[in-house]
Amino acid sequence: MKQAPSGAFLLCPLWQDFAGHLEREGVEEMSETLTHRERWLRVFHYQPVDHVPDEEFGYWNETYTVWHQQGLPEWVRTESDANKFFGFAPRAMVPIHLDIHPWFEAKVLEETDRYRIVIDHKGVKSMVYKDGKSTIPRYLEFPIKTRADWEEFKKRLDPTDPVRYPANWEEWKRKVADRDYPLGIFCGSLFGWLRDWMGLEGIAIACIEEPTWVEEMMEYLTEFFLAVIKRAVEEVQLDFAHFWEDMAYNKGPLISPKLFRQWMTPRYKRITDFLKKHGIDIVIVDCDGNILELIPHWLEGGVNVMFPLEVRAGSDPVLIRKKFGKDVLLMGGVDKTKLIAGKEAIVEELKRIAPVVEEGGYIPHVDHRCPPDVTYENYIFYLETKRRMFGIPDPPHWEQVKETLERAKRGEKVKEPE
Repeated sequence: MKQAPSGAFLLCPLWQDFAGHLEREGVEEMSETLTHRERWLRVFHYQPVDHVPDEEFGYWNETYTVWHQQGLPEWVRTESDANKFFGFAPRAMVPIHLDIHPWFEAKVLEETDRYRIVIDHKGVKSMVYKDGKSTIPRYLEFPIKTRADWEEFKKRLDPTDPVRYPANWEEWKRKVADRDYPLGIFCGSLFGWLRDWMGLEGIAIACIEEPTWVEEMMEYLTEFFLAVIKRAVEEVQLDFAHFWEDMAYNKGPLISPKLFRQWMTPRYKRITDFLKKHGIDIVIVDCDGNILELIPHWLEGGVNVMFPLEVRAGSDPVLIRKKFGKDVLLMGGVDKTKLIAGKEAIVEELKRIAPVVEEGGYIPHVDHRCPPDVTYENYIFYLETKRRMFGIPDPPHWEQVKETLERAKRGEKVKEPE
């Protein structure tokens, strides 16, 4: 079996215990043959692997700007660039169009030195400040305020619209048939999208004053999602499905667990039953904030992977696994504030989650997009420590990545790739 790299400092005993466990489980023979797809699937089925998948969440736009001054090459400007540069394992999604179509015309209604008032492609009017920071805009008006608005809006959610699938669908299917990476399908949102289209105040009032209407909208979305994904799920062997909600803050959910279970759980169940019928039993939900009260109802609805596990908001992977056991699968859960705090805090944070990683059903990474407060040096230290601790091999070009930091420390310009 692949041994820990020679630089396995700090946590050698932990790594040795983990390596011994893998050898007892017979992973030695498979360590040279597992593809990332096989490894990813085995982790989420609590089966032995050579090491956990090497994945990360992403970055604020400002993070790239700050890190360019600290050694990150100038050509790394997007998440795709960063994934290649840092050497993370790939994962992909089916190229279906599940969003509204046609989009609203995006336009600037007013502009000053401080802000722009715009309408975005969702039809949302907002004030966007021009201070160069990734702050949430000030929302001014939403496209759905009444039932009549919804009846007009949902015309943009036509499952038979040809735009839902790419023109080269058959060619794309052939290309992914023998892939070595996980491939998933996006299945939409039952609450998060309604909040985006109505505003938090609008959806909250509707839940109280017009609950039947809210349930009707969720039902329409469920039927829409099932109709759109049907072709892909039936024609392609997929590995996972993904929902997006963002329906919690740091004190708990934006909707009561009672209403969630009444309105959302059975609709999730209809979708996940269809997915399971076609071999998809890994179903991710992306929800920031404190999700503890919602986890039982997601699990009941067949949604079993919680992501990204914002630790400071209360969604701690150690606590969640202790509370819900192995029924719940985990992605994320590395407290980003520890990367800000420094190297000692990074080591302690990774030690803290290590028993859950060893237990399985967990891919650890930063619990949201990495903010610019995290230095480039600390981020490289974090990646290297995580890889050493969990036996993840360095990507072939890792020494070149570290050299960018050393060049910056010496005041040298980082060379662009040839």
